[in-house]
Amino acid sequence: MSKNVRALAAKCVFNVVDKGRSLSEELPLAQAQAADKDSALLQEICYGVVRYLPELEYSVRDLVDKPLKGKQRVAHFLLLVGIYQLKYMRIPDHAALNETVSAAKPLKQFHLKGMINAVLRNFLRQNESSLENLPEPVKYNHPSWFINKLKAAYPEKWQTILQANQAKPPMWLRVNEQHHSVTDYSKLLTQEGIEHTVEQTLAPTILLKSAVDVSKLPGFEQGHVSVQDGAAQQAGWLLEAKAGDSVLDCCSAPGGKTCHVLELTPDCLMTAIDIEDKRLARVQENLTRLNLNAKLVSADATTSDWWNGERFDRILLDAPCSATGVIRRHPDIKWLRKADDIDALAKVQQEILQNIWQMLKPGGTLLYATCSVLPEENKAQIAHFLANTPEASLVPITDNPDDIGWQILPDEQAMDGFYYAKLIKNN
Repeated sequence: MSKNVRALAAKCVFNVVDKGRSLSEELPLAQAQAADKDSALLQEICYGVVRYLPELEYSVRDLVDKPLKGKQRVAHFLLLVGIYQLKYMRIPDHAALNETVSAAKPLKQFHLKGMINAVLRNFLRQNESSLENLPEPVKYNHPSWFINKLKAAYPEKWQTILQANQAKPPMWLRVNEQHHSVTDYSKLLTQEGIEHTVEQTLAPTILLKSAVDVSKLPGFEQGHVSVQDGAAQQAGWLLEAKAGDSVLDCCSAPGGKTCHVLELTPDCLMTAIDIEDKRLARVQENLTRLNLNAKLVSADATTSDWWNGERFDRILLDAPCSATGVIRRHPDIKWLRKADDIDALAKVQQEILQNIWQMLKPGGTLLYATCSVLPEENKAQIAHFLANTPEASLVPITDNPDDIGWQILPDEQAMDGFYYAKLIKNN
């Protein structure tokens, strides 16, 4: 039997914010308990509450006499669910209010039904106050530690980055050119009435005007196209693998970049490693749909006990990172990531980079990538590596000779935040 959508949303967000679980793991569990027709609504509410959490929390603090704790804590998240609907969704106020109040019962908070009703009605009666004079974490819906890091790194752009993080992400397509050129696939989309533009980045790629179900994409099941952000697609082109090259994709899950390299260069010899079998299973799913082959190895990239000693021509190191460049896709990153995580991640990245470097042939290319916007993980990381590795040299990617790698900020050319640095091992 399907359950009340607002109750499911409140429990899902409670598990993310208070229990520290991932929204991408919790949401499908909640959707499995909802009617199919309610799946999109549940996603919209969960993502919305997590995206606007400080702002919604601020409203609740203003309206509730004392904080809800212990067994009543889930009712606090039900209030956030209610206020998000009233403030940001097109659901009629009376419907949002009634459905939210009725969710108290399945959450075993029936005794708080009157309080929930009163708080939401009071919110409706309030004149919405401006966000201008509020604390920055409330005004921008980001944690203060992250705002401060952005101010230091991007004094002219920090507000733009925060605003981009609050936007809903666009849907990009990666065309498998083993089947169609981008131009030909664009024509197929037009025939299906799917509005899009062909964007010129390092190579042409497709940006949809609005997201569609993958089942509507021509040839999706046959492997003719994949969903991958424009920034992530740059990896395949930057690596420039050639036929016969031995290629290592390090930290490869879920396999989008692995597959792109193989689409561009089917005759390369691909080894893809990741630390968990579960994550490698996702790589295999992508390879199977696209009819591609790679050697998959479950391995810790900070060690070399899995390596047979044969060096690689090309290495793609998509390093574990803070994921602060993809907050618009994963808004829970704002609350799951902590300030002291960054130094710890930078240390792991350094260990992996030094370890994997020994596996590169002289004359070979290593492409370092993160989906982060923080310099500690990106240009500072690479500058440190270059200073301590005499046989490494940087290949320019941008037109600016002073750039250490290529930092893409969120929403530049509608892409996610990403970083790339291309290194050559000198003979």
